[in-house]
Amino acid sequence: MRFTKSFIPYGAYWSTPFSKWQGSFAHLHAITFAADAARQALAQRNIDAAALNGVVLGMTVLQKHQLYGGPWLAALIGAEGATGTMVAQACATGARTMATAAAEVDASSDTTLLAVTADRCSNGPHVYYPNPGGPGGTGDKEDIVLDSFGQDPWAKNSMIQTAENVAAEAGISRSMQDECTLVRYAQYQRALADGGAFHKRFMLAPLDVKDASGRKVVGTVATDEGVFATTKEGLAALKPVLPGGTVTFGSQTHPADGNAGVVVTSRERAKALARDAAVEVAIVAYGQGRAKKGFMAMATVPAAQAALDAAGIGLKDVKAIKTHNPFAVNDVYLAQALDLKIDAFNDYGSSLVYGHPQGPTGMRLVIELVEELAIRGGGYGLFVGCAAGDTAGALVVKVGR
Repeated sequence: MRFTKSFIPYGAYWSTPFSKWQGSFAHLHAITFAADAARQALAQRNIDAAALNGVVLGMTVLQKHQLYGGPWLAALIGAEGATGTMVAQACATGARTMATAAAEVDASSDTTLLAVTADRCSNGPHVYYPNPGGPGGTGDKEDIVLDSFGQDPWAKNSMIQTAENVAAEAGISRSMQDECTLVRYAQYQRALADGGAFHKRFMLAPLDVKDASGRKVVGTVATDEGVFATTKEGLAALKPVLPGGTVTFGSQTHPADGNAGVVVTSRERAKALARDAAVEVAIVAYGQGRAKKGFMAMATVPAAQAALDAAGIGLKDVKAIKTHNPFAVNDVYLAQALDLKIDAFNDYGSSLVYGHPQGPTGMRLVIELVEELAIRGGGYGLFVGCAAGDTAGALVVKVGR
């Protein structure tokens, strides 16, 4: 999927910090929390919500009143005349939400949309499905978050089993995974340097946290919550999660909560809304791919290639790469397949380190990609990340000066 008319105003994007499972955001409704964050971010950037033509909301975890998602979010941020749609593509939701907004802008270049991703993995809903034909009329039940981690209904395996499958087939050892994890942790430290200077380029922090009523401030989150100190010795002391396996709790990400937002519009409107009109951010292409059953990490390679092909460029033309890496296996495999060095991508951090709220994960990584490219003087950037169902999504952006 190629885009030619879709741009992001430089600086017209944000992410909350990501908060660990059952952490500071665990009690917040994902949609109303995202609306609070968007109102704050838009005001800081002098963007009038009433000027938005619509909202694209990406979510993967059910929340109360979600049926009203897009229009509800639009109204909550002050865009009462705007409509909205919803996108759910598992962990590729962030990239797909931006691609959906870009496709709409390409079709109508005078459109300004707000793409928002919001998920709360904590306290996920426990769903009961009525089944009159069940034993004694009993129904079926599902934990939307935990059961999804634990069982792919098609491949019949857990998420972590897909990582072990790829590790076994590609010859990815425990030591290779631990080394990748150490590199990613060190890269994340660069984002924290100089008082968190990199995060200050886009992150809504410090962020006041209100109670469930939305009236009383009960805490403040200043940075990502749940990042744990990572050392070679600490990783070596961990046992594999699965018997006989290679993946530990240290070499995989953790579920988290948070949200992110990106304004998508025409080139002219992007210049008017940008923090620096001399920096142009184009959404160039989206691609997706699917691997064989039970080999999720492998889907990133065809997805990345699809996006690059749609953009009309090659990997040699890409200046920076960011990945959603729920397992270190993902990055080791991608590096092998594309002949990359582990430390050649994911500078300033990745979801392996700071957590995984599903929908917002890829969007935050694209935001970080834009800022990294701006620091480097511009160029093409590639985001790619795997998703449930042995799939992956990829997005190509270009930053110019």
